Amino acid sequence: MRVVVTRVKSASVSVDGEVVGELPRPGLLVLAGVGHDDTPADAAALARKIWGLRILDGELSASDVAAPLLVVSQFTLYASTRKGRRPSWSRAAPGPVSEPLVEELCGQFEALGAEVHRGRFGAHMEVVSVNDGPITIVIDTHDWD
Repeated sequence: MRVVVTRVKSASVSVDGEVVGELPRPGLLVLAGVGHDDTPADAAALARKIWGLRILDGELSASDVAAPLLVVSQFTLYASTRKGRRPSWSRAAPGPVSEPLVEELCGQFEALGAEVHRGRFGAHMEVVSVNDGPITIVIDTHDWD
């Protein structure tokens, strides 16, 4: 799995003008992409890593201060731009594979005690965020080998 984690003062996601997920206070925006080889174990490890990252003020983690999370599926994180001008999405897992893994990531966060808000999988979403810092980190579970 590949994620972009951003420390935010606020964030929301809307579909067709309706807010479907919104952070009630400062927290983390997690854009989550799923590749073909990703597993529920990857989602669990990623949730533990993100929940414990000391990237909030005072070198605290989201788990230290119960910061909320907004998780938004983002297949474009697996874009290949090597050839030409049109990105290829072939490295991203298809919806029937990736949707359960994004939901597994959210479930793993919740099992750790996180307050999780979600985007709507497969929808055209408008994501609005006010970055704090800015602090933005890219994590790829395939780089952990």
